[in-house]
Amino acid sequence: MAFGAFNPHRQQSMMSEINVTPMVDVMLVLLVIFILTAPMFTHAVKLDLPQAKAAASQQAPDSVLIAIDAGGQVYWDKQQVSASKLDELLATAGLMEPQPELQLRADKNTRYEVVAQVMAAAQTRGLTRLGFVTEPKREDKNGKR
Repeated sequence: MAFGAFNPHRQQSMMSEINVTPMVDVMLVLLVIFILTAPMFTHAVKLDLPQAKAAASQQAPDSVLIAIDAGGQVYWDKQQVSASKLDELLATAGLMEPQPELQLRADKNTRYEVVAQVMAAAQTRGLTRLGFVTEPKREDKNGKR
């Protein structure tokens, strides 16, 4: 005798309907959880912070412009330098307090190998602040780039 069948001679058919009740139950539980926890995210802790009278230090570090042209020639603040001179200048800059920010400008036709060598030389001398300088695209008379 089969369970769930009152008529043993009746042929069993497949159930072709999707039971969505469990899914609706889960969605309602999640909705209730979100409704209850949403106010917690907007709750702020009120603190009475102490007041300080000292002004913040406004000493901005110097910046050094390093440019590399398409031929791989390196310039330190618009003056052409050799590889050994660049190494000396980077060593001097690495000892400064605060360290200067290196601004690296490279021609778009410069080989990446030259740029990587300059970056590696700066890193070995202890310089950690390095920025890449780019130019924005210019618009023509019609406002197109």
